[in-house]
Amino acid sequence: MKKNSSLGKFYLALVIFSLVGQVAWVVENMYLNVFIYKMFHATAEQISLMVAASAVTATVTTLLIGALSDKLGRRKVFICAGYILWGLSIFAFGLIRAELVNNLFFPTVAVGSAAMSLCITLTIVLDCVMTFFGSSANDAAFNAWLTDSTDETNRGAAEGINAMMPLMAILVVFGGFMGMDQSKEADWTLIFSIIGGVVTVLGIAGFFLIKENTVKIPENQNYFANIFYGFRPSVMKANKRLYVTLILLALFNISIQIFMPYLILYYTETLGLTDYVLIFAPAIILSAAFTAVYGRVYDKHGFKTAIFPVLGLLMAGYVVLFFVRNTALVFAGSLLLLCGFIGTGAIIGALIRDCTPKNKAGMFQGLRIVGQVLIPGVVGPAIGAAVLKNADTVTNTDGTTSFIPNENIFLAAFIAAIAAWLILIPLLKLLKKK
Repeated sequence: MKKNSSLGKFYLALVIFSLVGQVAWVVENMYLNVFIYKMFHATAEQISLMVAASAVTATVTTLLIGALSDKLGRRKVFICAGYILWGLSIFAFGLIRAELVNNLFFPTVAVGSAAMSLCITLTIVLDCVMTFFGSSANDAAFNAWLTDSTDETNRGAAEGINAMMPLMAILVVFGGFMGMDQSKEADWTLIFSIIGGVVTVLGIAGFFLIKENTVKIPENQNYFANIFYGFRPSVMKANKRLYVTLILLALFNISIQIFMPYLILYYTETLGLTDYVLIFAPAIILSAAFTAVYGRVYDKHGFKTAIFPVLGLLMAGYVVLFFVRNTALVFAGSLLLLCGFIGTGAIIGALIRDCTPKNKAGMFQGLRIVGQVLIPGVVGPAIGAAVLKNADTVTNTDGTTSFIPNENIFLAAFIAAIAAWLILIPLLKLLKKK
């Protein structure tokens, strides 16, 4: 940490902005899937399309805004303004209602498949708008600010806190809205209004909480050239460790994205766990605590020692969830999976920050999103949709049908994770040469 930084204020900003940002991403990554499934009977292919469109938007946005924040030497304004607009866009999802859309575009007929399909399309478009604001604020600016504000002595600890926030966000969202009826439009409107309002208020508070630690890049550097800085062969050659780590990140997240868009639906529709939050919440708390502590293993012992246990936990969780149906064993499998998921993400994230060239954090955030969001967001859900192509279906009250996710998503995720183990071989050789 820089000597003139306030440690307490830094960690306060880290915890609050990371948590609330991840709460907003829970809406995008998990709740919108449930929203269009419950309200508009979306198919696995439509869910996959939404995830992929958002992934492309996130990548392009992070490339543009990351380089711009480097050019201007400003992260704070992008974080704060982005969070404000991000919150407003979340609020707008509450306006997408089947009856309202039907009255606007199909006033002479009753609500039918045409209105439902249009609602799904509108949700996907608005998801891309929300992702633009969210990626500007969080993926590009906040993550670059975090890299600027830490160094090799505390990056694992800070990344451990940052990496546990997706789990805490899931706990906050699903625990806080556990009593909501996800088949009612009014309840979804309330959910989007509350989360959107919190994100917007935090954006305003950020002007007082965040300390700017960014070094402006020289004026003579071309902004558009800097957007593609990370794709230059000379840069790749000079930063081999970083690029192999990004490949590891992509393979790891492909495995995650195979099952993640369908995880809540698997709990509720396949296993019939109507009170799944009561099972999921303790697993989240325990795995979050584990990750917050485990990040220090990276600081003390390095990547090689830290990566193997958590990646092993992830694959053990896949195996357990593939075979079991018993509630207690589902809890055990979920705990293993979550510890492995967040722990592995924290260790890879810390290594990426260590390998990022100084004063160029913004330029490389787009590359990080390529490995974390774009490739996994396109490939992972597509594999999941293919695995579920012949899944069982259930008939809804309006005569339409919905797919039922099955355990094969965990088998596919396990197979995909094997590739992550293989890429560790060249990565560890590069790290040893340092």
